[in-house]
This record gives sequence, structure tokens and C-alpha cells, in this order.
Amino acid sequence: MSSKTKQQKPKWFKGMIYTKSETVTNPFSGNSYELTGLELSIYDFIIGCQMVFDKYDVLSKKQVDEFNKALTWFRVNNPEAYYVLLD
Repeated sequence: MSSKTKQQKPKWFKGMIYTKSETVTNPFSGNSYELTGLELSIYDFIIGCQMVFDKYDVLSKKQVDEFNKALTWFRVNNPEAYYVLLD
């Protein structure tokens, strides 16, 4: 399913859902991809998790599970953006 298809907010996601799309650039490759508001919300959650994981040694199982769910959601719902921005 691409980002052009209607996406459902995952039940496990408790974060804010953005209403506007935005172009995101991979800081390592310089490649960009336009994300829907929902995709951007999940992307920001993933990046936020990575920042927390880099800073703290102690992580809860729930944090790791939700991070993995977010990665899986992104990979399934927009694989092209996943490979441009997160792979």
C-alpha cells in the first residue's frame, strides 16, 4: 500500500497525528520523500525513539515493542519512503 491509499492510524499509537504532509530529508543520504500527516507522525515517533535509545541505557520492553511496531507499520504502509528515510 502506498501513501496515496487511505491509511489507518495504528491502535497502539498514542501520539499526535499531524494534519499536513511534509517533505523529510534523510540526513545521511540527502534523499527526500514527502510524507502524509500520519506517516510524518509515525516517522517523528521513530526518530524520537532513536534519540532516547541513544541517550539512555535502560529501555522498557514496551518502548522497544512500540518502536518495532512503528518500523513495521512504516515498512508496510509506505515501503518506498521507509527505504529512502529509514533503511
